[in-house]
Amino acid sequence: MHNILITNDDGINAEGLLAVEEALQAISAEVWVVAPFMEMSASSHAISLQRPVRYEAFSERKFAVEGTPADSVIMALNKLMPVRPDLVIAGINRGGNMGENVFYSGTIAAAFEAVLNRIPAFAISVAKQQDTPYDVAAAFAMKLAEKILRDPLPPGLLLNVNVPAPWRNGVRLTRQSQKISKNTLVENVDPRGRKYYWIHEKVDFSRIKEGTDYAAIRDGTISLTPLHSDRTELRAVEKLARWADELNHFAGAAEPPRSSLASPAD
Repeated sequence: MHNILITNDDGINAEGLLAVEEALQAISAEVWVVAPFMEMSASSHAISLQRPVRYEAFSERKFAVEGTPADSVIMALNKLMPVRPDLVIAGINRGGNMGENVFYSGTIAAAFEAVLNRIPAFAISVAKQQDTPYDVAAAFAMKLAEKILRDPLPPGLLLNVNVPAPWRNGVRLTRQSQKISKNTLVENVDPRGRKYYWIHEKVDFSRIKEGTDYAAIRDGTISLTPLHSDRTELRAVEKLARWADELNHFAGAAEPPRSSLASPAD
């Protein structure tokens, strides 16, 4: 029997996590849940190095971790699960994770932590912050889990899934959008007269490019974006190899070594 680990960045009691946990009961697998005690949105791939990490058992296969989403996966793999999971699902997140948000998202970071440990994973989000419906995303997560368990993803690859609300029909393979949003600061004053600020994101929908995650969500279609853990930009190798030669010469190297990045590593 397969073992599936669910985690998130919205916390152990988040509706999206509970929805995917329930949906996975329909497939033949042991489902484990290891997630943060509280919401850890936008925590990216932070791990706790300066404080201890604790956990609380909710049941035999459900645990809350005092830490980040990445901490939760690390705890699951190294302490809480007696077997290695066959798949890790991060979500269902409340709010989309598109464009540059893939760098900030704790949900996607949790999935990447699994991929770094050579475990297939996908992150799934509903692109709606208020009154978020999880039924379509939960059903799709179950179907995608079955597909990946039958036909595993290539090493290093994860799928970033964004589900529109409402969903009209279809699934579209997309690329990550370039930044089309602007971070703004909402200023207010606390009871003691001190100013404080909320960081707020405003998306410029007029700048959406076709074929991107944002375009799929705009059209009411599920967005499926492949992301890779190896961020080496091989298209820049030829130019940067010349830079490396010049910089080695500047540093006084007798014979500057040639670039060894002509082809991807195994």
